[in-house]
Amino acid sequence: MVRHILDKTNSTFEWYDITNPTEEDFVQLKPLFNLNEASIKDCLQTGQLPKIEEFDNYHFLILRSIPTDFDNFSDSLTEITERVSVFFSESFVITVHREKVDYLERLIDRYPTTKLQSSRTFINHITSEALKTFENFVIHKLNPQLDNYEEMVFLNKRKKGFLRQLYYIKRQIDVIRIILTLYRDIVDYFHLPAFQNIYTQDLKDIYARSATLYRNIAENTAQLLSVYFNIESNHTNDIMRTLTIISVFFMPLTFIVGVYGMNFKNMPELEWYYGYPAIMIFMMLLALLIYFWFKRKKWL
Repeated sequence: MVRHILDKTNSTFEWYDITNPTEEDFVQLKPLFNLNEASIKDCLQTGQLPKIEEFDNYHFLILRSIPTDFDNFSDSLTEITERVSVFFSESFVITVHREKVDYLERLIDRYPTTKLQSSRTFINHITSEALKTFENFVIHKLNPQLDNYEEMVFLNKRKKGFLRQLYYIKRQIDVIRIILTLYRDIVDYFHLPAFQNIYTQDLKDIYARSATLYRNIAENTAQLLSVYFNIESNHTNDIMRTLTIISVFFMPLTFIVGVYGMNFKNMPELEWYYGYPAIMIFMMLLALLIYFWFKRKKWL
């Protein structure tokens, strides 16, 4: 669906917005703005990563952002991010996306046309808004989740599915860090003299903040996983230690029982009247001796 948002009667550039694009949507726009076939194909494909390309009469930009909501058990590029493709020049802007994108809808609904002073200002704005979604995702979702999981790990309140969810968080962070790495080329490109203005420094600051946040949260997630596995290993060691102590108590007792369970005729203790209580007392004393030895070694 093609929407004509702005025209040159009330702005310095035209803005067309295309939702759920098809080849038919470009039939009129392609000759009108001399769009390249390769960039149109990029719009129609899925899974494209952030990039910026320069053509004779326009630039082609692919942005990715975090949608408002998605399944917690998602880890692929297309599941955890949404794409906006942008054709832009001094005289026009064409935004292309499959589903409604919140920051574009807010721009359409709330921003007066007087604030869209130029296409460069517009591109800086939507690129900044796309990067802000990564920052907001860390602050409002990932940080609270990791705080909750840290509490589970350190207070031993782990729930079913904890490790699975932590794995998906790690995967989401890894995918987003790849995307942010590619955003670096876009941010640097906007700092060229041809594009530089008062908004480009804000864009660079937002990018630096987002990259730092994801670097820190990636380290925190890796450390949390390491702590979790260490605690699980210690828990297993404690169980094995307890079982070992129990086996040490019973090994000599089992040996004694085994010896006197052989029932040879030339074992005089078998016919001794006090043989049974004597061996029981001996086994109790042996158990107490092992207990005090363990206490002295501080193994109990």
